[in-house]
Amino acid sequence: MTTEYGAAPLNLNLTTALAEFLARVEFDSLPEDVRHEGRRGVLDWLGCAIAGSTHPTITRLLNVLTALNGAPTATVIGDGRRLGLLEAPIANGQMGHVLDYDDTHMDGVILHASSPVLAALLALAETRRVSGAAFLRAYAIGFEVGVRAGQSAPRHHEGGWHLTGTLGTLAAASACGSLLGLDARQLVHTMGIAGTQAAGMQQNRGTMCKSFHAGKAASNGVLSALLAAEGFDSSDEILEGKRGFSRIYSVEQDVDRLLDGLGERWLITTNGYKPYACGVVQHALIDAMILAAEQCQDALPSVERVVARVNPRVVRITGVEDPQTGLKSKFSLKHSAAVAFLDGNAGIPQYSDARATADDVVELRSRIEVVAEPEFGPNEAAVDVWLTGGQHISARIPHASGTAENPLSDAAIERKFLSNAVPVLGDERARAVIAEVAALDRADDVSQLMRLLALAGT
Repeated sequence: MTTEYGAAPLNLNLTTALAEFLARVEFDSLPEDVRHEGRRGVLDWLGCAIAGSTHPTITRLLNVLTALNGAPTATVIGDGRRLGLLEAPIANGQMGHVLDYDDTHMDGVILHASSPVLAALLALAETRRVSGAAFLRAYAIGFEVGVRAGQSAPRHHEGGWHLTGTLGTLAAASACGSLLGLDARQLVHTMGIAGTQAAGMQQNRGTMCKSFHAGKAASNGVLSALLAAEGFDSSDEILEGKRGFSRIYSVEQDVDRLLDGLGERWLITTNGYKPYACGVVQHALIDAMILAAEQCQDALPSVERVVARVNPRVVRITGVEDPQTGLKSKFSLKHSAAVAFLDGNAGIPQYSDARATADDVVELRSRIEVVAEPEFGPNEAAVDVWLTGGQHISARIPHASGTAENPLSDAAIERKFLSNAVPVLGDERARAVIAEVAALDRADDVSQLMRLLALAGT
């Protein structure tokens, strides 16, 4: 009977080996490109969270969380209130993801790591004195666990799971375990406690629940690390076990990826940053439509027909034909193509409820034909646009802007942050946040950063 027991040990020791390595990592051992990417990620995500703090979804969430609140411990970004240690990460994690503007790792794993990881770390950092170096180390460690767990379960996304909820829970927990200084055994249990809470369903795309996954992942990550610190235990094989994460969340496994190249490369350095406020797989198409619009001879051309060619995964993920809300429009490739051509952008205003149902957008959406091209890369797109009068325009994008192959510059990330933050914090405070993040490696206490983010408009 023992051999038939579903959770009988495999003794591969992969989760343990991963935890042992991560427990030994010191900030000084991290290469400069890892530290640099950490600072970029923090600044980019904070801007997304600040902008997201004004979304109506967050108002509804905070009304409930305030009523449930425990001891006021951690700061709500862009707001004057403090919530409990498990409630604040829900709020901050959700506001970081609600606009679908946050960073995205695309190397085989579509993961918005920063929303769960940073929301969890920032809350925990307000309960104790945490240096910027310890914070950035924990951020890199959380990123490493989230992506490696995803790579070990290569068809996890195909099963309908929202990876920011599932992998984000593992990532946030591991980051918090690092921040608490847990040993290898405790980190194993942190991952185990997180794995058993991992959740998030793609069915909720285009609703308030999608970004809620990021908040819950952050909160569950904090809880996992705190429980492990108290001796709460779990399986030692939560990632590779017979009934572990990679085997029940994916019909295929590649558990060797858990340790492949560990310490030789840090996965945070292949992170991507969004120039557009929507599902990342649409970004190459948006780039192509903007490029096509720039070639038009008429300032306001009349479009007869558009053929958009994209990777088949884009169609599966963002195939909403007629979105009626801003949140839904973020997962409509026809909407994204239309606003990109008409507005020359796909920022926050292009995904409002009003723009989702605007006459010019609806009309152009009806003229767009989407073709799935299996040979296209995941970040590749091409468009053909026919205008009245016979003009034909073509544009092709091999790698979307913001991806690891075509990265945003530091200056572009700073401009994006200011665009997101200034309307909420004001120019002076927004620029103070930039300065604080730039010197984060040398900061003695990360809570100073949260003080800058606490109150809107002051």
